[in-house]
Amino acid sequence: MAEDTTSTKLSLEFWLHKTLEWGQITTLESQQDVCLHLPELQEFLLQIYGALKHMSCTTAIQEFPLIGQLLGRLCWNPFVIGYDECQKILMWCLCCLYSGEPQNPVELKANSWIQSTVCHLLSLSGLGNQVTDINNFISTLGFTSADYCSKLVENVVLSLVTELSRKPFNGFNSQQSICSRVTSVSLLCVPLITLPDVTPLLEVLLSYHGDESQEVLHSEFLEAVSEAMLQKKISLSESAVLQLWLRHPPSLEKALLRNIENLISSQLNSMQEMACLIKGSLLHQAACHPAIFRTADEIFKNALLETDGAPEVMTIMQVFTQCFVQAYYQNNKQHKFPLRAYFPHNPHSLVMAFLKHPSATGLHQHLNHIVEILKTTVDVKGIRSCGDLFENWFLFIHFGEWADIAAEQLLMSQAESSDAFLWLLVFYYNPSDENQQRTRTMVEARSVCDHLTTLSRNPTISITDLQTAVSGKTNIRQTGTKHLVMHLIISFLLFTSGGQRIAKEFITHLVVGGHEIPEVRDLLIRLSNRVSQLGVEHQRTLKLANELLQKLK
Repeated sequence: MAEDTTSTKLSLEFWLHKTLEWGQITTLESQQDVCLHLPELQEFLLQIYGALKHMSCTTAIQEFPLIGQLLGRLCWNPFVIGYDECQKILMWCLCCLYSGEPQNPVELKANSWIQSTVCHLLSLSGLGNQVTDINNFISTLGFTSADYCSKLVENVVLSLVTELSRKPFNGFNSQQSICSRVTSVSLLCVPLITLPDVTPLLEVLLSYHGDESQEVLHSEFLEAVSEAMLQKKISLSESAVLQLWLRHPPSLEKALLRNIENLISSQLNSMQEMACLIKGSLLHQAACHPAIFRTADEIFKNALLETDGAPEVMTIMQVFTQCFVQAYYQNNKQHKFPLRAYFPHNPHSLVMAFLKHPSATGLHQHLNHIVEILKTTVDVKGIRSCGDLFENWFLFIHFGEWADIAAEQLLMSQAESSDAFLWLLVFYYNPSDENQQRTRTMVEARSVCDHLTTLSRNPTISITDLQTAVSGKTNIRQTGTKHLVMHLIISFLLFTSGGQRIAKEFITHLVVGGHEIPEVRDLLIRLSNRVSQLGVEHQRTLKLANELLQKLK
């Protein structure tokens, strides 16, 4: 082994002397000499690579002090990197010298040099703006400068992809050595992430998993990929995005928060537009993996708590859940993950009840079924009841369409189950009410509902009648109850003939007063979505909802 190392050192000195002779290859003689020695040089580089892949950066520099000079000069020689697989082997050598976790100033300095050298190799202008002789050389190969550099990038990326996909990786004889090299390659990619030709390498790195439980990809790489995605500087396959989010939770959290911010700030006018924005983020597809779904749930849960149940957050949750359910049934036909994996804290019967698609047939019966299950949970006493109560209310928010249906049914029909439907709305907006407080809220809500029903029978009504009927009979203090009353009013405006006649005047009054516009707008978006599912006989109501939304812009 000592003899092999001595031989390699002597050869290294020989080739370094050669590179000094070749200089800037400005003479025909030096160019001919380079071409003459290229096959032998490639064999030597393979020999060097065989030695370096078993060493750390510090050890390699101690064994071969001149290795940096040699590799640096070779990387800047267009004849060398243009020959056969020389540029690929040079890249392998650089990866071996690169330290995933630098331990000393030598390794830090080496990393910086390697990054700049790799940037030169892969830069689209790195070779094209050099001396005229280099451009002439590229021309003799039949390439333009940009084409040559692009082909170089393609070849280097392809070689690394091939090596990463191969088992064992580059002939390494230990899993620890493999993981160390993968870490180094990932960190080496950080300054190159936005180059389009590097995308295949990013994707194979994200799909690489070693046998160890510890993450093999460098955190800087994962963060850089995450930022590039958020800024739309790169586009990755769905599988690569999923792997990024599974491997690096902060990137998933940033993507979710950014999506929520965009949904709120964009002030979209329909749930269909919201769904398009969510689907464009791929989050609904990724949520088919339970770990990602539960992370999204935690973020929504915190958002609800921090905003005291803001209606816009509740609506976003509802749309996100609809997109997820659609993706779950479309892309998870084998049911790889059962529904319990997504909703582990809820009764399966309640999950299935919420998942049922609402239809005219048996609608009242199904709403009653939902109420029965929820009441059973709410009425449970004991230490776990508060936690169960919150989890089941949180599940209800996912499927908030059922609250919209309950309000619609309260004002459109004389159902015997009206108390049950009203209870459902009270629970939706005031889940933390205890029995006595819930009873008071029910009385207030019943008073409002009865007066709205009475108004719906009057041949003519005014917005003053509507306001008096509500404010004159109730003393509403709870925020949740105010939201409930507004829900009933907007449902009244859309689903009753009397309400439709004063709807535009009422909305105009709200706009002039500047009160509760975001909440009303959010309700109109949700209810118009519900109306769109009711069939062609409700086209007039749908048109009215859209006109009211335009007034609130």
